[in-house]
Amino acid sequence: MFDYDPYAQLDAVPAFAVESDDLDPDLPLKAPQYSASAGGSDTSPQLSWSGFPPETKSFAVTAYDPDAPTGSGFWHWAVFNIPAEVTSLPSGAGAADSGLLPEGAITLPNELREPAFTGAAPPEGTGVHRYFFVVHAVDVPSLDIDAQSTPAVLGFNLHFHTLARGILKGIGEFGGAA
Repeated sequence: MFDYDPYAQLDAVPAFAVESDDLDPDLPLKAPQYSASAGGSDTSPQLSWSGFPPETKSFAVTAYDPDAPTGSGFWHWAVFNIPAEVTSLPSGAGAADSGLLPEGAITLPNELREPAFTGAAPPEGTGVHRYFFVVHAVDVPSLDIDAQSTPAVLGFNLHFHTLARGILKGIGEFGGAA
């Protein structure tokens, strides 16, 4: 399962740094980043980024599990039209109506059809899952995407507008929030 990189099939773009106070690269997610149904609190991690191209006009942030047993992965979070001067999001910014996202940012419905971050909840027997928290540096100030679209529609649009991307991965498995 770990040989599949969902970003490898896209056009190559430069990388930049993404860090988190709540997420250690390639290590297990902490309990808050798990779903409430899995013993967590559906809290999106704090994220900060640097080293993106100077011509960046906005950002998008996505959280994706390519290892979900669906054939198409599982989108946990997708937010776009984050102004270029914003280079971090606080912990919990993904909660619906948190007030922690910058003005103009749009959160699309995730796989549960909620416009919010939903935490990890790997089903029993599905092994270790990877969680890709990705910040996309975008070449336009705003993407014209319907707020009820899917994260896949955002991904399609990002394919044509991403200048660079930063990726921070965590891992999780059934019972990991305990």
